[in-house]
Amino acid sequence: MPTPGSAQERERFLALQLRLEPMFREVYADPLAERTVVVIPGLSLDQDTLAHIAGVSHYEERQLSMLMLLRLPRTRVVYVTSTPVDPVIIDYYLSLLGGVPAGHARRRLTLLSAYDAGPRSLTSKILARPRLQQRIREAIADPATAHLSCFNATADEVTLAVHLGIPLYACDPALAWLGTKSGSRHAFREAGVAMPDGVENLRDLTALHDALAALKRRNPALRSAVVKFDEGFSGEGNAVFDYGDVTAAEVTSEWIASQLSRRLAPEAAALDATRYLAKFAEMGGVAEAWLDGEDKRSPSVQIRISATGALEIISTHDQLLGGHSGQVFLGSTFPADALYRKSLQDAGERIGDVLRRRGVLGRFSIDFITVREGDAWTHYAIEINLRKGGTTLPFQMLQYLTDGRYDPERCEFLTPTGQRRVYRATDNLCRPEYRRLTPDDLVDLIVEHRLHFDPTRQQGAVFNLIGALSEFGKLSLVSIADTHDQADELYRRTVAVIDRAVGIVPTCASGAVDEQ
Repeated sequence: MPTPGSAQERERFLALQLRLEPMFREVYADPLAERTVVVIPGLSLDQDTLAHIAGVSHYEERQLSMLMLLRLPRTRVVYVTSTPVDPVIIDYYLSLLGGVPAGHARRRLTLLSAYDAGPRSLTSKILARPRLQQRIREAIADPATAHLSCFNATADEVTLAVHLGIPLYACDPALAWLGTKSGSRHAFREAGVAMPDGVENLRDLTALHDALAALKRRNPALRSAVVKFDEGFSGEGNAVFDYGDVTAAEVTSEWIASQLSRRLAPEAAALDATRYLAKFAEMGGVAEAWLDGEDKRSPSVQIRISATGALEIISTHDQLLGGHSGQVFLGSTFPADALYRKSLQDAGERIGDVLRRRGVLGRFSIDFITVREGDAWTHYAIEINLRKGGTTLPFQMLQYLTDGRYDPERCEFLTPTGQRRVYRATDNLCRPEYRRLTPDDLVDLIVEHRLHFDPTRQQGAVFNLIGALSEFGKLSLVSIADTHDQADELYRRTVAVIDRAVGIVPTCASGAVDEQ
C-alpha cells in the first residue's frame, strides 16, 4: 500500500473517486441493484474536545439509521464500531424495517468491531488492524458497487478507502478547510450571505487579542463576543467574552490580554479559561460579535451534493440549544418555522452552490442565527459542518420509516400519500436516574407502552444512543407526528413513561424533562 499522505496514495484515492458518479447513476438509482455500504461511524475529530461530551463513546450508534438501507433487498451493510453494539440494539433497529423479514436483513448485515474503547478515532483503530481490514474486504460483495460512508472525512478515511479499494462518499479532506469556522466565513462572503461581524484565521492568542479589540472598536455598543475553535464540535469549542461596561476607547489589545482569562466563559463545563486558551492557541479559530435580539432562533439547513454534482436541499431544522450561553446542540424540531424556512433554504442554497463549485461532495449542514427585525427575519450564517451531524439520524429515520421525501417548494416532508410529517428530536435526554435502565429494560418499556413506531399510521417514537443509557443516563429520542403540537405531546408522553419507570415524580402536568 502507498505511504499515507503520499502523492501515490492521493493518485489512487482520486482514481477510486471516479467510480462514484457512474455508480450513483446506474446502481444507486435502482433499488434492486446489488451494492455494499461500509459504514465507519466514528468521529474523526479532536479527541480532547470530544472527551468533554458525556457518552461520546456511544456516538457511533448515531449512524445506526444506515441499517434502514437493508430495506433494499440486495443491499449489504458492513457496520464497524470500536466496541461491539449490544444485540438488543441491533434487534431494535431491524424491527423497524418495513416489508423485509428481519432474518433476511440480518443475513445482509455484517457487524465488525475493533474491540478497542480507547480515546482515538475509530478509523485509526481500523488502520492499526490489518486483519480487521481484511474482514471488511471479505464482507464486500463486489468492490465495483461498494462505497465507504463515514461521519466526517480526514486523511485517515482517505487511507482506509485506498486500503479497502472502494471510494469514499464524503467531502474530500483537501476541502475540509471550508468546514472550519474560518473557512465557513470565506464561503459565506463568496456567497454574499450575511454573517456576524468577525475576524477569522486567528492562529495565536496575540491575534485573538487584536480581533476582540477590533470588534469593540467597530461596534462600541458591543457587550459580548464569541470565540470559537476552528474545528469545534456541537458548540463545545465556543466561549463568550464579556466586555462589560468598558468603553471602546479603553478596549485595547493589551487590555484584552490582561482581562481574557477572567472574562472568558467556555461552553464546555470541563474547560476553564486557561485550558480553553491553550487549546485555542493550538487549534486557531475565529472571534465574532455576539448577536442580540428579543426573538432569536438557531435554524439550520441540510444539503446534499451528489456524486453527479446535483445540489439537493434535504431539510431545515430549528435547533434546540443549551449550555452556558445557549450554544451547545441539544436537539431539533423539523422543519424550521414556516415564517422563515423558505428564505432560510434560499440562503443555504447560495452557500451550497459555492461549495458545489469548489468540489464538495456528500451531506453537510449550515447553521444560522435568525433574528426578527421588525416584521422581517434576518439570517446570519454561523458555520458549515462538512459532515453528518445531530440532525442526520432523525431525518434519515423519518425518511426511511415513511419512504417519504422533503419537498423544497412546499418546505415540508410528505409521505407517499401526501401526508405531512414533522418531528422533535434530541440527543440529550439525560437524567442520572436513567442509569437504572438497561437496553433490555428500555425495549420492554417501548413494547409495554406501545411507544414503538407505528408503520400503519407512520407516527411514533424512535430511540437512539441506547448504549449510553445504563452508563451515562443518556438517550436520543425522535418523536414523529402530523403536527409540531402532536410531536411535542408524544415526546412528553414518552419521557413521562421513562421517568415513571425510574421513579421520577413529574414536576408539571406535561411530564416534560430538562435536557441537560
